[in-house]
Amino acid sequence: MSDIDELQRRITAAMDKIADTVGAMEANSGEDTAALKSALEDEKLANAQLNERVRKLSEQQDSAISEAKATAHAAEARTAALDLELQRLRQANDQLRQSNDALRAANEAGVGEPHLINKAMMAELEALRAARAVDIAEASSIIGALGPLLDPASIEPSVNEDDAHA
Repeated sequence: MSDIDELQRRITAAMDKIADTVGAMEANSGEDTAALKSALEDEKLANAQLNERVRKLSEQQDSAISEAKATAHAAEARTAALDLELQRLRQANDQLRQSNDALRAANEAGVGEPHLINKAMMAELEALRAARAVDIAEASSIIGALGPLLDPASIEPSVNEDDAHA
């Protein structure tokens, strides 16, 4: 019988030890769950922040694309205006050549016709106006292309303020 009492005591001690271990595991499990919940909340917050950054970057990209399209359309308009002025200049120079040829022929024939002189002068004036319009269109095109490059807001300082004071 003493063996039975000894075995019962040992079984009771083992059961108590098991109960203590299970209790400790449940306590640790609660702490682990709390830690996991906290980590999950942190990850959710980080994910929300990343989603917000992606949304902002997408908006900035859309804005930059629309600005680039507007700039491209403006450049196309300036190029079209320049092309129109160049065509006008070519026509004026053709008229000037024809008038000068007619005036030269009249002078060679010894017939000085005032209307040919007037016509040549008008053609020359038109050619000068057309050349000036081409110059203005070219300058406008160049200014339009250089404008965004020279915009003070888009120019980043090349020297750090910390470096400047050093």
